[in-house]
Amino acid sequence: MSEAAKPAADIHAYLAELEDIPGTRVYTAARARKGYHINQFAMSLMKGENRERFKADERAYLDEWPISEEAKAALLKRDYNTLLDLGGNVYFLSKLFSTDGLSFAEAVSTMTDMTFPEYRDMMLKGGRSPEGNRSIKGGY
Repeated sequence: MSEAAKPAADIHAYLAELEDIPGTRVYTAARARKGYHINQFAMSLMKGENRERFKADERAYLDEWPISEEAKAALLKRDYNTLLDLGGNVYFLSKLFSTDGLSFAEAVSTMTDMTFPEYRDMMLKGGRSPEGNRSIKGGY
């Protein structure tokens, strides 16, 4: 078996390397387990009656879920970067974007240091440059 084909000897070391990508949170099995209830809450918003209950009293609706206080606070603030760190999946969280009447691109722009028009223009021009965005440790 070639070196490239050999499985990683230490899966934890391999997964830790994924944390070295600036501005990127790779959705691993550990994140999925951690964010299970956040994501189940978000998926509940697919039903109109749940969206209405949530919009009527967001905190009361969130209190029906076994979600940490940190995650509830992030959900109430729409702090999507924190939610991703806590295991939220952007595709599940899109149900919350939609409940708020935001397009996917508009919501994702809040995860950057750009306004929505700046983000949209950057994406229309081909996205962010890879320069300075390849490695946190390596600085490139």
